[in-house]
Amino acid sequence: MPKSTTPNHERLDRVVAEARRQREVRELGYRDRALKLFPWLCGRCGREFAGVRLRELTVHHKDYNHDNNPPDGSNWELLCLYCHDNEHARVLDEAVRNRNVQGVAVATHNPFADLQARLKKKSD
Repeated sequence: MPKSTTPNHERLDRVVAEARRQREVRELGYRDRALKLFPWLCGRCGREFAGVRLRELTVHHKDYNHDNNPPDGSNWELLCLYCHDNEHARVLDEAVRNRNVQGVAVATHNPFADLQARLKKKSD
């Protein structure tokens, strides 16, 4: 009987679910420690969090390595959801800028390059 070429979705689903569970367990551990070590304010915008809103305070890894969790919290800072998203977007933007500076080809296609001519031809 030939081997099936269709992927085993059940196995893949189990692997992904286990990876997510392990990440959540790891995150809970360092988040709880960070909340005990640091004041409950965003390290960027300075907003204070308490009660229900405490869930909006996230742990940012300064070196972007989520496995680097020293017991003294030296690789962490508490950031609100908005500042945390902004921090990661800033890093991605910087990486793109650096690639462009280093001579890596950037997108050159302009889908609207001949729009004026097409509109003129259509109206004629």
